[in-house]
Amino acid sequence: MEDLTRRPVAKRPTTLRFDGRVLYLADDSKLIRDQLEGGLDLELTDELKAKLRDQISTDEITPAYICYFFDETLGEFPYLGLRAINPDTGEAEAPITRGSVKNGGFVCSVAGKRRGKGSSREQSPYAELMAGIQVVVGESIERIYNENCQNLGMLTTTDFSVIDRILSGEDIPLSVFTDGKDEITRQIIEYGGLFEFNVARLQGKVSLPAPHSAEPDAADRPMTVAEKIFARHWVVDAANEGVGVDWVEPGEAGFFRTDVRFSHEYVTPMSAIFFEQKMGTDGKVADPDTVLFFRDHLTFLHKAMSQERIEMGLLDVANQLEVKQREFAERQGITLYGEQKGHVMGSEAICHSKILEEYAEPGMLIIGSDSHTPHAGAIGCVAFGCGTTAIFNSWITRDVRVRVPKSFKVVISGAPRANVTAKDYMLEILRQPYIRDGHAIGQIIEYAGPAVEALSVDERATMTNMAAEVGAFTGIVAADEKTVEYLVSERGMDEARARALVEDMQSDEGAEYVKVIEIDASTIEPMAALPGDPGNGVFVRELEQEPVRIEIAYAGSCTAGKKEDMDMYARVFREAEKQGLKVHPDVECFIQCGSIEVREYCREQGYLELFERMGASFIEPGCGACINAGPGVTRDADQVSVSSQNRNFPGRSGPGQLYLVSPYSVAASAVAGYVTMWEPGRPLQPLSSRKLATV
Repeated sequence: MEDLTRRPVAKRPTTLRFDGRVLYLADDSKLIRDQLEGGLDLELTDELKAKLRDQISTDEITPAYICYFFDETLGEFPYLGLRAINPDTGEAEAPITRGSVKNGGFVCSVAGKRRGKGSSREQSPYAELMAGIQVVVGESIERIYNENCQNLGMLTTTDFSVIDRILSGEDIPLSVFTDGKDEITRQIIEYGGLFEFNVARLQGKVSLPAPHSAEPDAADRPMTVAEKIFARHWVVDAANEGVGVDWVEPGEAGFFRTDVRFSHEYVTPMSAIFFEQKMGTDGKVADPDTVLFFRDHLTFLHKAMSQERIEMGLLDVANQLEVKQREFAERQGITLYGEQKGHVMGSEAICHSKILEEYAEPGMLIIGSDSHTPHAGAIGCVAFGCGTTAIFNSWITRDVRVRVPKSFKVVISGAPRANVTAKDYMLEILRQPYIRDGHAIGQIIEYAGPAVEALSVDERATMTNMAAEVGAFTGIVAADEKTVEYLVSERGMDEARARALVEDMQSDEGAEYVKVIEIDASTIEPMAALPGDPGNGVFVRELEQEPVRIEIAYAGSCTAGKKEDMDMYARVFREAEKQGLKVHPDVECFIQCGSIEVREYCREQGYLELFERMGASFIEPGCGACINAGPGVTRDADQVSVSSQNRNFPGRSGPGQLYLVSPYSVAASAVAGYVTMWEPGRPLQPLSSRKLATV
């Protein structure tokens, strides 16, 4: 293996010049086509800026099926899932085709607010980079996407004046892209990427900021629970294994030692390729016992992929992800949770489920290749998603770079209704202006208050999981007695050890929050997010006034495939069965659990037989409809589905219209045939069947 301390490494030039066009991602499909097909070059006016697409997710930059590719071929595909309005018809459509961006000679891509939200897939910026995009501009840019761009060597900015400077061909100081950045981020940009920076770091060529707590006469400060965890994991002296400082504060940047590093088959192969390119095929992953791989995303892909895409060879391409991950795991001696032995389909566990079930502990720092890594924050650890480059660098250094985020707190008090769940709390939180307007991007959301403290760990995990939809860095709930109970009863941990882990894993009195949002649980009703965005929350009763017929009900995913979620589905179905009801004849209902442990729990509770009697199809563990890769996806734009998963961005689960609801509501809707809620003692009122009416 090459000695990185001897590898040549140099900084970028101090001024840059870009030779190419600017692509404006507008909410006008004709305007996009005119740029791509007609060679139209536009001037940025106030009118054009107002038309820029907001909330472009990574699902739209690189839809899930594009992520089967993990090399430079991705350059053919950026923005294929992006939807824009046809001004002539008023209908949404996808105006960008394969190769059109790469062939257009674009060096800069411009969008509006919350650019790059959603999944942490680094395929998105890598596809843009391979298509020729060197500069990304947005009114606001999501943390993981922004970090992925920087790690790859792409330049990002929220300064729209850069556009005119690119078009005029002038020399642009590199400082335009580094001003205001922390010292580490600035140097990563200067060296052209994270790996190059780490090589310079190993050679002692970079300057790492010292924590403020190391300054003479530095006074202690009260910390949030997340800040305490960062303080414990700050790498002071990587060479001598020095880890831990007295305290940290928001804005401080450093490298932090990880306790667990995991990735799934969408990301591991690209990380492995980067690793082998940079470290050689004989390179060894550092501390492989703390690295985990998962084959959880694509085990049901053949059940959802269209025949057209199969004939295009995409299923064969996707299957290579599994091969590359398995071979790399075997070569490196890394634990791989793969496909179930003795089962036709399904994985041993969704990564988030297994991390919480077996590995996460209060006070840990965990990174994963998925935006829903904060799932594990339910028991008081800092768990966050990062991209391919950060993952493969962590295989070398065992640490991850972080600028300690600001924290905001959501305090939920009051007594909730019997049919209100953590999912309803999240849909209420997501429609708060602070979140909708993008103020929470990159911050830590700490959930607190009596209503949160009353939740089980499973329900807390729903909330920390969906910190991804908030756009937050991570989500966390302080460890408490419920945490101890979970570790002892579910994990078999010695009680004394559990209590020792929980000690001091709460925020200090006087800890600093940039915002405190207070919510009265008694005012929340069962909620639904209208198609297009998890922040489109309304009360379900508003939809019941003019029933929204559904054809698909999908209950599951990492967010809603836990034991308590299964309890909720079963509770509704048992009441419906007493009424003589089953899943509505017009509805396909799928229930998918998060791990084999949850499946066996369902077996022990008699849920599997109940689901079968009710007419619901139980699916083995794994990701599926949530990422457009399994049963439960819509097949055309007119289909309507309801789901307890975490997000409903365009194209996320097929081309149809997806409503997000709680586990209670998805089961009730499956029986009723329309989007509805469950309420104890209230009989469900199924709609007459369109199938029967046709007969």
